[in-house]
Formats: sequence, C-alpha cells, structure tokens
Amino acid sequence: MKIERLISIVMVLLERRKISAVKLAEMFEVTPRTIYRDIETLNLAGIPIISYPGVNGGVGIMEEYKIDKKLFTTSDVATLLMGLGSISSTISNDEITNTLAKVKGMIPAEQVREIELKSNQITIDLSPWIGNKNLQPNLEKIKTALNDKKLLSFNYSDRNNNKTNRKVEPYRLVLKESNWYLQGYCDSRQDFRIFKLSRIGGLQVLEDAFTPRELSDLVLGAWEHVEKRISSIKLLVHESLRDRIIEYCEEENIEVYGDNKLLVSFPFVADDFGYSLLLSFGDKCECLEPANVREELIRRTESMLKIYSSHNV
Repeated sequence: MKIERLISIVMVLLERRKISAVKLAEMFEVTPRTIYRDIETLNLAGIPIISYPGVNGGVGIMEEYKIDKKLFTTSDVATLLMGLGSISSTISNDEITNTLAKVKGMIPAEQVREIELKSNQITIDLSPWIGNKNLQPNLEKIKTALNDKKLLSFNYSDRNNNKTNRKVEPYRLVLKESNWYLQGYCDSRQDFRIFKLSRIGGLQVLEDAFTPRELSDLVLGAWEHVEKRISSIKLLVHESLRDRIIEYCEEENIEVYGDNKLLVSFPFVADDFGYSLLLSFGDKCECLEPANVREELIRRTESMLKIYSSHNV
C-alpha cells in the first residue's frame, strides 16, 4: 500500500543523512519514478525533504527536523531483523517488506556494518526445498482472511482421504514440525478444528465477514492430545542413523550397543506418520519392543512386499 511505503520512506530518511532514489526503489521493490512521486507527495505533506546533487547524491530530510532516537540497542535491531527475515522466507508481502525497511531505517549509519554482521549470524529459512506449489498462495489468502476477518471456503482431504467441503472462520496459522496448519471454527462441524494446509484445495476467501469468537484454553492448546499419545519404544539402530535419531530424542536416550549399534528410547505416536517414520529408517533400524508396534511394522512391510512381488518387471 502507498501509505505504508510513504511511512517507511520517512523512517528510512529520519535515520540516514541521504539515500539515493535507486536504493529506495530496490528496497521497496518499485521503480525510481514511483519513489520520485512518493518524495513529491511527502513534500506536499509538509515533510522537508531536500535533494543532494552529484554522483553520490540522493534525498534526505533536513537535519534540524530530525529526532535522535535511541529506543533500540544494536542487539535489539539485529534480533528484529533475524525474526523478520525468518518470516519473510515463508510469507513474503508488502507489509513485511515495509516493516523490514522501517527496522533497517532505525540503524545509525556508523552501526550498519555491525548490525548486519549480528543479524546474519543466525539464518532461519523456513521455505521447503520441494513441496506443495499451492502452499505459498494459500498462506497469502489465509493471511488476508485473518486480517479482514473473512470466511474461507475450501475442499479438505483428511488422513483417510475422505473429501469434504468446508466453510471456516480463520483464527490462527501455525507452523509445527515443518508443516503449516490452519486453526479455525468449522461451520459444518460447529466447533474449532485444525486443518493441515497440504490437504487443502480450492481455497477461496469469501466476501462474508465474521465476528471473532472467544478462544478457550482448550482451543489454544489444541496439540496437547498429540503429546498425550506419545509413548516410548525401544529401537536398535545402526550408528549411521544417529544424526536423524537425534532430531527426535535427546542424547541421554541413546546408548552404544555393541559394534556400530545404538540402543534408543524413541518417542512414538502409533499412527500412519509414526509408522512411516520408522519404516523410513529402512533395514538400519529394528523395533525391539513393544510387541504390538513390532508386529504392525511386520504387517506393513509384508503388505509392501506383496505389492512389489505381484508385478514382474
């Protein structure tokens, strides 16, 4: 939005003596011509912007009109940039671009290098290497619906591949274990539900607005039921799997067992995802106990073997 960009430009100019129109255009992803029009608009609004001619010239605000702001420390600004950078890797829009510009505009010229080094010490990139191509557009649509309090309509496939059409009041986007989820009130179920974005199709933001409901503690802690289903199973794995195993359990749950083997107390939920995870370890992992998990793994492995054995290539 133009008003957001104008405010961001003012923030940048307040903290820098001068900056070129080309640099501002790159920062806000617009053309230099648009920046010149914005500068003219700011001048008409009474903000005293002056031009610096020459090769190293640019635009700036008259020094006597600037306020020396020391609200944030170097570490504060670096932390803000790291946080905003992690969000922009997944949800990229004008609001985040403008917010980044405002935060960067708080940096005094003599501290730019120091803050850039600090903010680059940790990089959080939440974007997937490969994945559902509809995910990014759907995130943008849901964010729009959240901001405008608009209903969403979409087709949904549950874990059993049952397909239904849903109309939902959106309340929250959640990123958990590299998967995005939508938490909202489902019209057909007359209750709060959690929807995995990768199972959503045909997502539309409706014109109908809704009045937000009161969120209960039960709704806010919607994943507690998963934690209650976690049990510990005993695995015997090859040491080459240590890096993968350590993603799911702590070092104290892993002990050396003979040559090239590890005995692991592994957190496990007895559902399709849990069994798929164990099977992904291949022949380098054996479930020792409990017996029911071991038997289910045998059943699933034999079922897979039948599929491949029944087709001669």
